[in-house]
Amino acid sequence: MATVELTKENFDSVVTDNDFVLIDFWASWCGPCRQFAPVYESASDRHEDLVFAKVDTEAQQELAAAFEIQSIPTLMIVRDNVAVFAQPGALPEAALEDVIGQARNLDMDEVRKSIEQAQAQAASGETKEAG
Repeated sequence: MATVELTKENFDSVVTDNDFVLIDFWASWCGPCRQFAPVYESASDRHEDLVFAKVDTEAQQELAAAFEIQSIPTLMIVRDNVAVFAQPGALPEAALEDVIGQARNLDMDEVRKSIEQAQAQAASGETKEAG
């Protein structure tokens, strides 16, 4: 499956309509991005059940800013509308495969539960500080 070019117009629908999306934030002038591109493309061929997407940070500056991308390439993995992984740097093939495997093995019910707990803890901490 070819990678999907993400824009501010299609980003929400691609991420919402798919359970597992890998996103490569990149730019054409970035040497490490060019090194990572064939590794990413190769992984997309091996994992045809997953959506591999790319965000050109030059053309899509609003998306890059929305995700606070400071360094490229940055790989992000979104499962069930939850960002479960985000890391800058060009990953070697074995590391990319490992990250994909770990993301596949996540129990998303547990992930959502821990997010809810963290949000509840943050909210209760805010009220204590205010009082």
